[in-house]
Amino acid sequence: MLTRRHIRVKVMQCIYALVQSKDDSLEKQEKFLKVSIENMYVLYLLILSLLVELHRLAEKYVTHAPKKYVSTEEDHYPNPEKFIKNRLLLQISNNRLLQEALSKRKLNNWYLNEEYVKILYKEIVASDIYKNYMTNGHDSYEDDREVVLQLFKSIIAPNEKIYEYFEDDKLTWVDDIPIVNTYLVKRLKKTNESTSEGFFLPELLKDEQDMVYANELLVKTLLNDAKWENEIEGKTPNWDNDRIAEIDSIILKMAICELLNFPTIPEKVTLNEYLEIAKEYSTPKSSIFINGVLDKLAKEYKADGRLQKIGRGLR
Repeated sequence: MLTRRHIRVKVMQCIYALVQSKDDSLEKQEKFLKVSIENMYVLYLLILSLLVELHRLAEKYVTHAPKKYVSTEEDHYPNPEKFIKNRLLLQISNNRLLQEALSKRKLNNWYLNEEYVKILYKEIVASDIYKNYMTNGHDSYEDDREVVLQLFKSIIAPNEKIYEYFEDDKLTWVDDIPIVNTYLVKRLKKTNESTSEGFFLPELLKDEQDMVYANELLVKTLLNDAKWENEIEGKTPNWDNDRIAEIDSIILKMAICELLNFPTIPEKVTLNEYLEIAKEYSTPKSSIFINGVLDKLAKEYKADGRLQKIGRGLR
Protein backbone atom coordinates (compact mmCIF):
# COMPACT_ATOMS: atom_id res chain seq x y z
CA MET A 1 0.00 0.00 0.00
CA LEU A 2 2.74 2.46 0.96
CA THR A 3 5.36 3.21 -1.68
CA ARG A 4 8.91 4.29 -0.95
CA ARG A 5 7.92 7.88 -1.75
CA HIS A 6 5.22 7.77 0.92
CA ILE A 7 7.81 6.45 3.37
CA ARG A 8 10.21 9.28 2.48
CA VAL A 9 7.42 11.79 3.13
CA LYS A 10 6.71 10.17 6.51
CA VAL A 11 10.38 10.47 7.48
CA MET A 12 10.41 14.09 6.31
CA GLN A 13 7.36 14.84 8.48
CA CYS A 14 9.08 13.29 11.51
CA ILE A 15 12.22 15.36 11.04
CA TYR A 16 10.18 18.51 10.50
CA ALA A 17 8.19 17.81 13.68
CA LEU A 18 11.45 17.35 15.59
CA VAL A 19 12.87 20.64 14.27
CA GLN A 20 9.68 22.51 15.16
CA SER A 21 9.43 21.04 18.66
CA LYS A 22 13.20 21.27 19.28
CA ASP A 23 12.95 17.80 20.83
CA ASP A 24 16.14 15.84 20.13
CA SER A 25 14.83 12.51 21.41
CA LEU A 26 15.66 10.02 18.67
CA GLU A 27 13.66 7.27 20.36
CA LYS A 28 10.58 9.48 20.41
CA GLN A 29 10.94 10.25 16.69
CA GLU A 30 11.33 6.56 15.81
CA LYS A 31 8.13 5.85 17.70
CA PHE A 32 6.38 8.78 16.02
CA LEU A 33 7.43 7.44 12.61
CA LYS A 34 6.10 3.95 13.34
CA VAL A 35 2.79 5.29 14.66
CA SER A 36 2.43 7.72 11.76
CA ILE A 37 2.90 4.92 9.22
CA GLU A 38 0.48 2.61 11.05
CA ASN A 39 -2.10 5.40 11.31
CA MET A 40 -2.15 5.64 7.54
CA TYR A 41 -3.66 2.14 7.48
CA VAL A 42 -6.17 3.20 10.14
CA LEU A 43 -7.21 6.05 7.86
CA TYR A 44 -7.66 3.60 4.97
CA LEU A 45 -9.86 1.39 7.15
CA LEU A 46 -11.97 4.34 8.29
CA ILE A 47 -12.57 5.58 4.75
CA LEU A 48 -13.48 2.07 3.62
CA SER A 49 -15.79 1.63 6.61
CA LEU A 50 -17.48 4.91 5.68
CA LEU A 51 -18.82 3.12 2.61
CA VAL A 52 -20.15 0.41 4.94
CA GLU A 53 -21.97 2.95 7.10
CA LEU A 54 -23.46 4.72 4.07
CA HIS A 55 -24.77 1.37 2.86
CA ARG A 56 -26.27 0.61 6.27
CA LEU A 57 -27.94 3.99 6.43
CA ALA A 58 -29.39 3.49 2.95
CA GLU A 59 -30.71 0.10 4.04
CA LYS A 60 -32.30 1.69 7.10
CA TYR A 61 -34.09 4.32 5.02
CA VAL A 62 -35.37 1.81 2.47
CA THR A 63 -36.58 -0.55 5.21
CA HIS A 64 -38.51 2.25 6.93
CA ALA A 65 -39.86 3.77 3.71
CA PRO A 66 -43.24 1.91 3.79
CA LYS A 67 -43.92 3.37 7.24
CA LYS A 68 -43.47 6.99 6.15
CA TYR A 69 -46.51 9.24 5.96
CA VAL A 70 -45.02 11.42 3.23
CA SER A 71 -43.26 9.75 0.31
CA THR A 72 -40.05 11.13 -1.19
CA GLU A 73 -38.48 10.94 -4.63
CA GLU A 74 -36.44 7.87 -3.68
CA ASP A 75 -39.63 5.92 -2.92
CA HIS A 76 -40.76 6.18 -6.54
CA TYR A 77 -37.68 4.81 -8.27
CA PRO A 78 -38.36 1.69 -10.39
CA ASN A 79 -36.24 -0.33 -7.96
CA PRO A 80 -35.95 1.48 -4.59
CA GLU A 81 -33.63 -1.26 -3.31
CA LYS A 82 -31.10 -0.98 -6.14
CA PHE A 83 -28.54 0.98 -4.12
CA ILE A 84 -28.63 -1.33 -1.11
CA LYS A 85 -28.26 -4.30 -3.47
CA ASN A 86 -25.17 -2.72 -5.06
CA ARG A 87 -22.77 -5.64 -5.46
CA LEU A 88 -19.58 -3.75 -4.61
CA LEU A 89 -21.11 -2.16 -1.51
CA LEU A 90 -22.33 -5.59 -0.39
CA GLN A 91 -18.82 -7.02 -0.84
CA ILE A 92 -17.43 -4.32 1.43
CA SER A 93 -20.29 -4.34 3.95
CA ASN A 94 -20.26 -8.13 4.34
CA ASN A 95 -16.47 -8.37 4.51
CA ARG A 96 -15.67 -10.28 7.70
CA LEU A 97 -11.96 -9.47 7.51
CA LEU A 98 -12.76 -5.76 7.41
CA GLN A 99 -15.07 -6.07 10.41
CA GLU A 100 -12.38 -7.97 12.32
CA ALA A 101 -9.78 -5.30 11.49
CA LEU A 102 -12.12 -2.52 12.64
CA SER A 103 -13.06 -4.40 15.81
CA LYS A 104 -9.44 -5.22 16.63
CA ARG A 105 -8.54 -1.52 16.47
CA LYS A 106 -11.80 -0.42 18.15
CA LEU A 107 -12.63 1.80 15.17
CA ASN A 108 -16.26 2.74 15.78
CA ASN A 109 -15.79 6.35 14.70
CA TRP A 110 -18.83 6.55 12.45
CA TYR A 111 -21.13 4.98 15.05
CA LEU A 112 -20.05 7.73 17.44
CA ASN A 113 -20.25 10.42 14.75
CA GLU A 114 -23.26 9.37 12.70
CA GLU A 115 -24.01 12.96 11.70
CA TYR A 116 -21.15 12.83 9.19
CA VAL A 117 -22.62 9.73 7.57
CA LYS A 118 -26.04 11.40 7.36
CA ILE A 119 -24.57 14.53 5.75
CA LEU A 120 -22.89 12.42 3.08
CA TYR A 121 -25.95 10.29 2.49
CA LYS A 122 -28.15 13.34 1.90
CA GLU A 123 -25.66 14.68 -0.64
CA ILE A 124 -25.50 11.32 -2.37
CA VAL A 125 -29.26 10.82 -2.81
CA ALA A 126 -29.63 14.41 -4.02
CA SER A 127 -26.92 13.98 -6.66
CA ASP A 128 -27.45 13.39 -10.37
CA ILE A 129 -25.01 10.48 -10.12
CA TYR A 130 -27.35 8.67 -7.72
CA LYS A 131 -30.50 9.59 -9.64
CA ASN A 132 -29.07 8.38 -12.95
CA TYR A 133 -27.97 5.12 -11.34
CA MET A 134 -31.39 4.50 -9.79
CA THR A 135 -33.24 5.11 -13.08
CA ASN A 136 -30.92 3.85 -15.83
CA GLY A 137 -32.34 0.32 -15.88
CA HIS A 138 -28.87 -1.29 -15.90
CA ASP A 139 -28.12 -4.27 -13.71
CA SER A 140 -24.47 -5.30 -13.71
CA TYR A 141 -21.45 -5.40 -11.41
CA GLU A 142 -19.72 -2.88 -13.68
CA ASP A 143 -22.59 -0.41 -13.27
CA ASP A 144 -22.57 -0.93 -9.49
CA ARG A 145 -18.81 -0.39 -9.32
CA GLU A 146 -18.94 2.70 -11.50
CA VAL A 147 -21.53 4.47 -9.34
CA VAL A 148 -19.51 3.79 -6.17
CA LEU A 149 -16.40 5.22 -7.84
CA GLN A 150 -18.26 8.30 -9.09
CA LEU A 151 -19.88 8.96 -5.72
CA PHE A 152 -16.57 8.52 -3.94
CA LYS A 153 -14.62 10.83 -6.26
CA SER A 154 -17.33 13.50 -6.59
CA ILE A 155 -19.00 13.56 -3.16
CA ILE A 156 -17.25 11.54 -0.46
CA ALA A 157 -13.56 12.31 -1.02
CA PRO A 158 -14.00 16.11 -1.54
CA ASN A 159 -16.38 16.55 1.42
CA GLU A 160 -15.04 19.35 3.65
CA LYS A 161 -16.76 18.08 6.81
CA ILE A 162 -15.09 14.68 6.49
CA TYR A 163 -11.75 16.34 5.76
CA GLU A 164 -12.07 18.54 8.85
CA TYR A 165 -13.01 15.54 10.96
CA PHE A 166 -9.89 13.64 9.92
CA GLU A 167 -7.72 16.75 10.31
CA ASP A 168 -8.95 17.23 13.87
CA ASP A 169 -8.42 13.56 14.70
CA LYS A 170 -4.77 13.26 13.62
CA LEU A 171 -2.63 16.04 12.19
CA THR A 172 -0.55 13.70 9.99
CA TRP A 173 -3.72 12.66 8.16
CA VAL A 174 -3.82 16.01 6.34
CA ASP A 175 -1.07 14.75 4.01
CA ASP A 176 -2.31 11.16 4.07
CA ILE A 177 -5.89 11.77 2.88
CA PRO A 178 -5.10 12.37 -0.82
CA ILE A 179 -2.74 9.37 -0.87
CA VAL A 180 -5.27 7.03 0.74
CA ASN A 181 -8.18 8.29 -1.39
CA THR A 182 -6.18 7.82 -4.60
CA TYR A 183 -5.09 4.35 -3.52
CA LEU A 184 -8.65 3.32 -2.63
CA VAL A 185 -9.98 4.47 -6.01
CA LYS A 186 -7.30 2.44 -7.82
CA ARG A 187 -8.14 -0.55 -5.63
CA LEU A 188 -11.89 -0.34 -6.23
CA LYS A 189 -11.38 -0.09 -9.99
CA LYS A 190 -9.82 -3.57 -9.93
CA THR A 191 -12.73 -5.29 -8.19
CA ASN A 192 -15.08 -7.80 -9.78
CA GLU A 193 -17.75 -10.23 -8.63
CA SER A 194 -15.18 -12.82 -7.56
CA THR A 195 -12.91 -10.41 -5.66
CA SER A 196 -11.80 -12.00 -2.38
CA GLU A 197 -12.31 -10.41 1.03
CA GLY A 198 -8.56 -10.11 1.50
CA PHE A 199 -8.25 -7.89 -1.58
CA PHE A 200 -9.87 -5.03 0.33
CA LEU A 201 -7.28 -5.29 3.13
CA PRO A 202 -3.85 -4.99 1.49
CA GLU A 203 -0.61 -5.08 3.45
CA LEU A 204 0.48 -1.65 4.65
CA LEU A 205 4.10 -2.25 3.64
CA LYS A 206 5.42 -4.46 0.86
CA ASP A 207 7.76 -6.21 3.30
CA GLU A 208 9.69 -5.73 6.54
CA GLN A 209 12.56 -4.16 4.62
CA ASP A 210 10.45 -1.06 4.00
CA MET A 211 10.21 -0.38 7.75
CA VAL A 212 13.94 -1.02 8.12
CA TYR A 213 14.55 1.49 5.33
CA ALA A 214 12.29 4.06 7.01
CA ASN A 215 14.08 3.76 10.36
CA GLU A 216 17.54 3.84 8.85
CA LEU A 217 16.73 6.91 6.75
CA LEU A 218 15.38 8.72 9.80
CA VAL A 219 18.25 7.78 12.13
CA LYS A 220 21.10 8.32 9.65
CA THR A 221 19.70 11.68 8.56
CA LEU A 222 19.35 12.93 12.14
CA LEU A 223 22.60 11.56 13.57
CA ASN A 224 24.64 13.07 10.74
CA ASP A 225 22.84 16.40 10.61
CA ALA A 226 26.02 18.51 11.00
CA LYS A 227 27.78 16.47 8.32
CA TRP A 228 24.94 16.96 5.82
CA GLU A 229 24.83 20.65 6.74
CA ASN A 230 28.47 21.00 5.68
CA GLU A 231 27.80 19.17 2.42
CA ILE A 232 25.03 21.63 1.54
CA GLU A 233 26.94 24.73 2.61
CA GLY A 234 29.69 24.22 0.06
CA LYS A 235 27.22 23.98 -2.81
CA THR A 236 25.12 27.08 -2.07
CA PRO A 237 27.60 29.99 -2.28
CA ASN A 238 24.85 32.54 -2.87
CA TRP A 239 22.70 31.29 -0.01
CA ASP A 240 23.20 31.61 3.74
CA ASN A 241 21.98 28.56 5.64
CA ASP A 242 19.25 30.59 7.31
CA ARG A 243 17.92 31.62 3.88
CA ILE A 244 17.27 28.02 2.85
CA ALA A 245 13.68 27.05 3.59
CA GLU A 246 13.49 24.59 6.48
CA ILE A 247 11.68 21.95 4.47
CA ASP A 248 14.21 22.33 1.62
CA SER A 249 17.04 21.78 4.07
CA ILE A 250 15.41 18.61 5.36
CA ILE A 251 14.80 17.29 1.84
CA LEU A 252 18.41 17.97 0.85
CA LYS A 253 19.80 16.24 3.94
CA MET A 254 17.60 13.19 3.41
CA ALA A 255 18.62 12.99 -0.26
CA ILE A 256 22.34 13.27 0.57
CA CYS A 257 21.93 10.65 3.30
CA GLU A 258 20.23 8.30 0.85
CA LEU A 259 22.82 8.87 -1.89
CA LEU A 260 25.71 7.99 0.43
CA ASN A 261 24.18 5.36 2.73
CA PHE A 262 21.81 3.27 0.62
CA PRO A 263 23.87 1.55 -2.08
CA THR A 264 20.97 -0.53 -3.44
CA ILE A 265 18.89 2.55 -4.31
CA PRO A 266 19.96 3.96 -7.71
CA GLU A 267 21.14 7.55 -7.83
CA LYS A 268 18.48 8.49 -10.41
CA VAL A 269 15.68 7.14 -8.23
CA THR A 270 16.86 9.14 -5.22
CA LEU A 271 17.19 12.40 -7.19
CA ASN A 272 13.81 12.03 -8.90
CA GLU A 273 11.96 11.08 -5.72
CA TYR A 274 13.19 14.05 -3.68
CA LEU A 275 12.56 16.48 -6.52
CA GLU A 276 8.95 15.28 -6.68
CA ILE A 277 8.61 15.63 -2.90
CA ALA A 278 10.01 19.18 -3.13
CA LYS A 279 7.47 20.09 -5.82
CA GLU A 280 4.63 18.91 -3.61
CA TYR A 281 5.71 20.08 -0.16
CA SER A 282 7.88 23.15 -0.63
CA THR A 283 7.98 26.43 -2.59
CA PRO A 284 7.58 26.61 -6.39
CA LYS A 285 11.28 27.33 -6.91
CA SER A 286 12.47 24.67 -4.48
CA SER A 287 12.71 21.83 -6.98
CA ILE A 288 15.02 23.93 -9.20
CA PHE A 289 17.22 24.87 -6.24
CA ILE A 290 17.32 21.32 -4.87
CA ASN A 291 17.98 19.87 -8.33
CA GLY A 292 20.99 22.17 -8.75
CA VAL A 293 22.47 21.32 -5.36
CA LEU A 294 21.95 17.55 -5.69
CA ASP A 295 23.30 17.50 -9.23
CA LYS A 296 26.55 19.13 -8.07
CA LEU A 297 26.84 16.78 -5.11
CA ALA A 298 26.14 13.63 -7.14
CA LYS A 299 28.88 14.55 -9.65
CA GLU A 300 31.29 15.27 -6.80
CA TYR A 301 30.50 11.97 -5.06
CA LYS A 302 31.05 10.07 -8.29
CA ALA A 303 34.35 11.80 -8.91
CA ASP A 304 35.79 11.08 -5.47
CA GLY A 305 34.38 7.55 -5.30
CA ARG A 306 31.89 8.13 -2.50
CA LEU A 307 28.85 7.26 -4.62
CA GLN A 308 28.85 3.48 -4.49
CA LYS A 309 25.81 1.75 -5.97
CA ILE A 310 25.24 -1.99 -6.29
CA GLY A 311 22.63 -4.32 -7.79
CA ARG A 312 19.54 -3.38 -9.75
CA GLY A 313 18.23 -1.21 -6.97
CA LEU A 314 14.99 -0.69 -5.12
CA ARG A 315 12.21 1.83 -5.65
